[in-house]
Amino acid sequence: MKAGKQEMKELLAEPGRCTGCGACSYICPNGAVSMIAEEEGFAVPEVAADQCDDCGACREVCPVMKPEQYKEKTAPAFYVAKHTDGDVLFHSTSGGAFTALSDVVLGENGTVYGVVFDEKLDVCHARTDSRTGRDDMRFSKYVQSRIDRDIYAMLEEDLKNGRKVMFTGTPCQTAAVRSVFGRPASLILVDLVCFGAPSPRSWTDYKRMLEEEQGAPLTFASFRSKEKGWFRGQYQVYYRVAGKEERLEDTRFFEMFFRKRYLLRPSCYSCPFTDIRRASDLTIADYWGIEKFSEEWCDRRGVSLILANTQAGRQLLERCANLQYEQRDPAEALSQQKKLSCPTEEPADRALFWKAYREHGFAGAVREFGDDRT
Repeated sequence: MKAGKQEMKELLAEPGRCTGCGACSYICPNGAVSMIAEEEGFAVPEVAADQCDDCGACREVCPVMKPEQYKEKTAPAFYVAKHTDGDVLFHSTSGGAFTALSDVVLGENGTVYGVVFDEKLDVCHARTDSRTGRDDMRFSKYVQSRIDRDIYAMLEEDLKNGRKVMFTGTPCQTAAVRSVFGRPASLILVDLVCFGAPSPRSWTDYKRMLEEEQGAPLTFASFRSKEKGWFRGQYQVYYRVAGKEERLEDTRFFEMFFRKRYLLRPSCYSCPFTDIRRASDLTIADYWGIEKFSEEWCDRRGVSLILANTQAGRQLLERCANLQYEQRDPAEALSQQKKLSCPTEEPADRALFWKAYREHGFAGAVREFGDDRT
């Protein structure tokens, strides 16, 4: 076996490394790499040995093999920000930064790539050139999104046609887009401060569990709500089922994902992108703890943290007409956003949780490892 093939084989054999970005599948000139779901539901590449000629394209584009190559060399500028429109604030995860940034791009006949729920309430990346389509991308979705080959193909087409493009995703996903397309002036990458990416399989099985309990299919789901304001500790999934107008709440997915940390992709526990040197032009997140540092900026409707990582990112921020922002001391955000300094720690009993999952399903694993249902 050639050294290159051996290197790729070793990567694929280590579930703690691959992020499932799909860059290798898209770049392969022979169609030898397919993305399949492994037993926890995460996308991983599968190489057809009879089609692989060891050209090395997959290794060159893999952001995990050379993470430092895609990260900025200089420290970012930190900003607090808030959209001026109260309706936008209510319908945004934090302070409406995503809406303000994407408005600039859409206003220049550009396209925006972000995460939506599809018709099955599965989580996937999508492309839009309209504000209506962009609005579907607002609010965080705490499941690793599916990035089909079509997304990379549409990105390539938009960039070839000279359109302004804004791609939003997790740090490993923006690193993948940078690895495939480089740094064209028309491409703006926006990543998130990421706790980790939960399993798509667990989300599917969780939805099924709710449907069985309610006796009806889900018609709506959301991971965040501002009906009670913007604050830490909103650990509920909000959902509706067919035939009922009532909005229901459930804590069990968040308990397994956020509090217990069982559902994250194995690579998330050793993520190389959890620092302030980002593989993006801009980073957005909640500005948690702003009330400790500025009464003026504290707003229970939501406040954004923005890291301007490149000159292109700063220039886009400066063009946001509907966004109030101010540069702040990085120490503020770094004291509150721990995923800017280290990845999430893997729980010692993760393997036991997934053993129970395989044997008894998601509901059985929740009963065995969860706290009492609330």
